[in-house]
Amino acid sequence: MVKKELRIFFTALMFLTRLPVPRFADHSQEYLEKSARYFPLVGWIVAAISAAAYFLFRELAGADIGIFASIIAGIFTTGAFHEDGFADVCDAFGGGWTKEKILLIMKDSRLGTYGVTGLIAILGAKFLLLRSLPVQRPEQFILLLLAAHGFSRFMGVLTITLFDYVTDTDGSKSKPVTARKPTPGMLVAAAVFALLPLAGLHWHLWLALPVILLAGYRLARYFKKWIGGYTGDCLGAMQQVSELTFYLCVLIIEKYYPPAF
Repeated sequence: MVKKELRIFFTALMFLTRLPVPRFADHSQEYLEKSARYFPLVGWIVAAISAAAYFLFRELAGADIGIFASIIAGIFTTGAFHEDGFADVCDAFGGGWTKEKILLIMKDSRLGTYGVTGLIAILGAKFLLLRSLPVQRPEQFILLLLAAHGFSRFMGVLTITLFDYVTDTDGSKSKPVTARKPTPGMLVAAAVFALLPLAGLHWHLWLALPVILLAGYRLARYFKKWIGGYTGDCLGAMQQVSELTFYLCVLIIEKYYPPAF
């Protein structure tokens, strides 16, 4: 039982990141379908690597360089998995006006003007938001990253649960995971991993959750309106938008409901 759960976890880690995993882990359809429960936990790992890069380079070259290094570390850890999805969504929904055209553009490996602009905007916003986070102690920064990366990946699991997968691309990056919707037990497990870091933060920050849920729901409804559901790229965009929404909510809560920690 333990070994099976480890295989499922390492399958999730292999799917969402470029980190090495034990040889017994593989891309088995069975384990991929069950791996969504560990997506927020994988988010913790990405957050931990990003935090380590921040503290290292902050000591070597200052806070701004530390934040930049943190973002780059996260991108290298995931292989720009979510950023790629966000850029594809920007290109597809920016340049397509029908479902067929949107899906066609989304499958194109080339990056267009909308995608480049979207990447610049979201990475710039991430840098500015991280730079402005109201933290006084290192553990606060770590918990904020854990919460942001964990809950934003939970939003992907929630999207898979509530909406339909739409694409005719057999090679889609998310098709094996979305072949079967998560069970209630898988959803609860993912929610626990997503919410656990918030337990170490001030209760005011829980006010960010309904905002993220609403923003994610509206984004998913937007996808459904235009293409009838979501694709793997849409899940990447959902993660990026949810992560930034969390950081923005932290700043607003700290401003109007101090102290936030």
